[in-house]
Amino acid sequence: MKKKIKLAIVGTGSRGFGCFGQLLSKRDDVDLVALCDTNPVRVRAAAELLNISPRFYGSIDEMAKKETLDGVIITTPDCEHYACAMKALKTGWNVLIDKPLATNAKDGKALIRQAKKSGKSLMIGFNLRHSEVLKRLKKLIDDGVLGRVFIAENREFYGGGRTYMSRWNRSFAKTGGLWIHKASHDFDIFNWLLGFPKPLRVSSFAAVNVLDKDHLPFKLERNIKPGPDCNHCHYQKKCKDSYVLSGDALKLWGDEAVAADGYVKNVCMYLSDKDNHDNGLAMVEYEGGIKVSLFETFICNTSDRIYTIAGDKAVAEVSLTNRTITVTPRWGGDVVTYHVEIPEGGHGGADPSLVDTFCRIVRGEEQSTSTAEHGLLATALGQAAEMSRRQHRMVEMSEVLS
Repeated sequence: MKKKIKLAIVGTGSRGFGCFGQLLSKRDDVDLVALCDTNPVRVRAAAELLNISPRFYGSIDEMAKKETLDGVIITTPDCEHYACAMKALKTGWNVLIDKPLATNAKDGKALIRQAKKSGKSLMIGFNLRHSEVLKRLKKLIDDGVLGRVFIAENREFYGGGRTYMSRWNRSFAKTGGLWIHKASHDFDIFNWLLGFPKPLRVSSFAAVNVLDKDHLPFKLERNIKPGPDCNHCHYQKKCKDSYVLSGDALKLWGDEAVAADGYVKNVCMYLSDKDNHDNGLAMVEYEGGIKVSLFETFICNTSDRIYTIAGDKAVAEVSLTNRTITVTPRWGGDVVTYHVEIPEGGHGGADPSLVDTFCRIVRGEEQSTSTAEHGLLATALGQAAEMSRRQHRMVEMSEVLS
């Protein structure tokens, strides 16, 4: 029996509780000794639902004074990643930050310097790296099946704008923009699949075109306003996008939790104050002439990432939802479709693999392959895309990384 490692989670929201908390609390080789959250209602509800008895803290500074840990997992809003990770590294803890590394490249660089100074691992929670489908695609590319890759795209369909327009994610101040918060996953996958070529420049377009007050999916009744959130909205049964919290979610984000800090998880996505996009298109040019594009929309009734990777020998078309990779040779021959088996668990079995990898890193059994440097590059690409979108121009990567 291996000696148990002592871990803590900072941030007990959807990822902290629903992913890392659920997985770690079931492991025999982990003691989840502490939970940290600024909301005292949510942190205690999370412990109750996980059936554990950790110590509770309202800040990482307080936790650092009292706990001796092997590692900490940070799942706070993105704007708090830098401060929390910096404190954890200075305290001498190994760190997993659930993407992104930070909300800007400058803070990311500072975290990398501190990790090197502290001699601790700083891993980025890029769970797509653990997707069995994408790992198979990576092997096909590395084995030369596609030849020299010169262009690629990812079209992402994400069902339900509530994920980004009803929660804190809708705020640029809290995320650095969705090109960082959401697309850092996807920029990292492009970098990883292509072998980390140097990105040169970025261009993007993005906007809120649907999820605003002019596009409510129901007719208003005289003198009855919609909102402010789905649980208290007169139109919740009429609205096709209604997101009513129930069951365990009410313990974590219900009225009692709202009273503690004012945070509402399901504000009306059409009426919410927002300065992030509900759809967008970004393009990156890499050294050597490689070009990639990322299309994303949060207005649809399905969820999938659909990749097309073109090389000078073959083209691969990939669906994460269907778990398929179809390779079509350039000059004829057999078209081969791979049907990839995936393990159980969130994000197509990727989340359990991510957690297991971090535990092995904390034990010193392996080195992180989702490094802080990789996190920095993904954040920098997202930052450049946000600059391009908001300033209506192409952005040189040297502007962000210099």
